[in-house]
Amino acid sequence: MAPAPILDVHPPNGPNPEAPEGQGQEKSQKAMTKQERRELQEKQRAAKAAKATANGAAGKQGGKPPGLAPTASAAPVAGKKAGRSSDAGLKPPNTPTVKGAEKAKAAQASAADQGARNQARGLLIFSHFGLPKPVSAAKGDIHPAIARTALQFSSFKIVGANARCIATLTAFKTVIQDYVTPPNNTLSRHLMTFLSPQISHLVAARPMSVTMGNAIRQVKLDISGSDIDLPEQDAKKALYQKIDTYMHERIIIADQVIQETAGSKIKDGDVVLTYARSSVVEKVLLEAHSCGRNFSVIVVDSRPMLEGKRLLAVLSEAGIPCTYLLLPALGSVINEVSTVFVGAHSIHSNGAVYSRAGTALVAMMAKRHSVPVVVCCETYKFSESVQLDSFTKNELAPLGDLFSSFPNTKPRESLTLENKPNLEILNPLYDLTPPTCITAVVTEVGVIPPNSISSIPVALGRLL
Repeated sequence: MAPAPILDVHPPNGPNPEAPEGQGQEKSQKAMTKQERRELQEKQRAAKAAKATANGAAGKQGGKPPGLAPTASAAPVAGKKAGRSSDAGLKPPNTPTVKGAEKAKAAQASAADQGARNQARGLLIFSHFGLPKPVSAAKGDIHPAIARTALQFSSFKIVGANARCIATLTAFKTVIQDYVTPPNNTLSRHLMTFLSPQISHLVAARPMSVTMGNAIRQVKLDISGSDIDLPEQDAKKALYQKIDTYMHERIIIADQVIQETAGSKIKDGDVVLTYARSSVVEKVLLEAHSCGRNFSVIVVDSRPMLEGKRLLAVLSEAGIPCTYLLLPALGSVINEVSTVFVGAHSIHSNGAVYSRAGTALVAMMAKRHSVPVVVCCETYKFSESVQLDSFTKNELAPLGDLFSSFPNTKPRESLTLENKPNLEILNPLYDLTPPTCITAVVTEVGVIPPNSISSIPVALGRLL
């Protein structure tokens, strides 16, 4: 009978020497209490941290710790494990990682950007306004006359709808005079292509006015309708004559008709109020004074343009009694006014008048006190569009408003108001006067009520 096998019995918590390494450790850890396991883990972490510190010091000194010579394949794995163990042993529980720090910095930057956006949100709503800007380098073949006119527009040397339109047409005459049609081209086709960069250069200097747009549209129609069989010089002369006819009939003659029509509305003893400076209103007042009518004028002005000072100088030199005041003082004199005469930058098909900023306030104040408001406007300022406010489309006046100092103890250069880090200057050039505040519009085709402005093209022989 074979002998019974001998069984190797180990103590319950003792290690098994024939078992793989770690299996006995797992059994012993299972048998430990929580406190014992925690103490063991802390000891292992301390040992690994000390080992990692020694490895780091040796790496900095260019040497390797003794007994650590892993193979090429095992070195990266060992390095990764050592890195994880060192991070786990050295890093406090609440210390943010590198990614967390980057996220925190990004959050702070976004919060700062949002704060800046919130601070500038009140000014961003006016970013679509036409800004006064210096003329940049000319793109393409720009004629010197156009470059000079654009510079005068951008620096506000030429202001006013009529003055800008006349300056534009005069520059176009010079361009056409110096233009030479290339071989194998016709003047009616190639001249249109040559004028496009000239117009773009003017618009880049300052937004195009309604008067300029209407005049340029008429010039293009005249160019496209020119006879291709005419010699080039004869075709140019025909264009000169058409441009001169447009300026003479639509501006000069129209102003003369408006002078007579509106001047007849002024009687002896009237007190006429006007705002800023309109070239046609200036002619109306001078015409009435030359006819022997005795009246006085109140010139209301406002910053930053202060155009009323020029009108005041012309009227006072002509011998007309004048009173000059700024817009905030309008309420103190409106009860003495007989009639209000204002000009217009453009007039729209719904009867709204687009004019110098402050005109709407004058018209509304006059209506409140039952004072008639008369707008003097040429028909070539008519726009077929409908505009409901002055926010969707506007332009900004240049900076550099000067405050007066009494007594003038500081140099004027130090009184210049300019943009600063905590100061943004906003000077809208135009506002919109609703037709309900206008009594009549005097044009060269007659006196038109504001609700019948859309009949202007019909009166001129055209349809909308």
